[in-house]
Amino acid sequence: MSFNTSLSGINAASSDLNVTANNIANVNTTGFKESRAEFADLFSYTSWGLARNAIGAGVRLTNVAQQFSQGNIEPTGRSLDMAIDGEGFFTVNKNGATLYTRAGNFQTDNQGFVVTPDGARLQVFAPRSNGEGFDVGRMGDLRLQTTDSPPRQTGLVELMATLPGNAAAPAVAPFDPADANTYNESTGGVTVYDSLGVSHVQTSYFVKTANPNEWQVYNYVDGTQVGTPTTLQFSDSGELLVPANGRIVMDPFTPATGAGVLNMTLDLTGTTQYGERFALRGVNQDGYASGKLNEISISQEGVVFARYSNGADVALGQVALTTFVNPQGLQPQGNNMWGESYASGTPRTGAPDTSDFGQIQSGALESSTVDLTEQLVNMIVAQRNFQANAQMITTQDQVTQTVINIR
Repeated sequence: MSFNTSLSGINAASSDLNVTANNIANVNTTGFKESRAEFADLFSYTSWGLARNAIGAGVRLTNVAQQFSQGNIEPTGRSLDMAIDGEGFFTVNKNGATLYTRAGNFQTDNQGFVVTPDGARLQVFAPRSNGEGFDVGRMGDLRLQTTDSPPRQTGLVELMATLPGNAAAPAVAPFDPADANTYNESTGGVTVYDSLGVSHVQTSYFVKTANPNEWQVYNYVDGTQVGTPTTLQFSDSGELLVPANGRIVMDPFTPATGAGVLNMTLDLTGTTQYGERFALRGVNQDGYASGKLNEISISQEGVVFARYSNGADVALGQVALTTFVNPQGLQPQGNNMWGESYASGTPRTGAPDTSDFGQIQSGALESSTVDLTEQLVNMIVAQRNFQANAQMITTQDQVTQTVINIR
């Protein structure tokens, strides 16, 4: 009996050493969670139950529990490296099976999918078709776009200017954009884009009339007039009164590039008539040419953006995080991944930085939670336990020999 008891102690100490060795081996493994060997004592039962004077029968390993504490977040500078600051697991798909990981060292495969080092694809919530938010009920593989960003046709040109309050009507008439003596001021040209991303120059010319606080604006695209002149009327305090909403709809312009008709609106909201000098205080337009992919960036909310050279940002998806009622019940799958089990409970998936889900730190990785000093101490303790149980077997052997040798 005592031999078996000591043998169980040796086996337990050996298991403890194995767990410690595995922890030490993974001290630099990204997203690794330290394990802890848990033991329970053994008693010999009879058909009549457990006697008061029963002596224990040893020890057994009951569980190797993973400790899901937060690891240190170390910056790496790689845009596809991600760390979870808080609760949750990255959700990945490997050959149709849904798995979970805390290791965010992702990369792209030959098809542009974002994957773990062993090929499991990162799952994200797909953008809604209307461009507003993400469909948290629909997950899919994250795939990076490597094509050019398509151009966007200009629809709105915003100008904010200060026209001189002491301006007089030009001495030369009629208006001629080629003759600076026929107009007071001009915007100098704003670059706009057609549906093919080809640039054009839109210019507005301001002509003071003989009437107080009244101007006319002429709009041209590539030297072609688009629409008739529009009257601007200002108040005595210099505020724009006409048009009431500050907007002028230009006539359609057909580019020679084969692009679609360019329909634009000029917004003069904020334009005033003050002082003695002309000032162009703001210029903006909502179109852009095609662009090359510059970088991939990820927000704290897990939104993956493709940023292009033309200034366009395209949301490719939002990283899907998953939590469990009992993370320690997850089934280890190797390669820094875990699988759902009955003990873990039903998975709950949601967006980062909502509810109890953690934030995403882009350009960083969560380091292993193994404390090397602590593990070395555990190794010494387990070694002592092993030696003590081995000594116990030696002692029992000596006692047995003594009994056998009694005459």
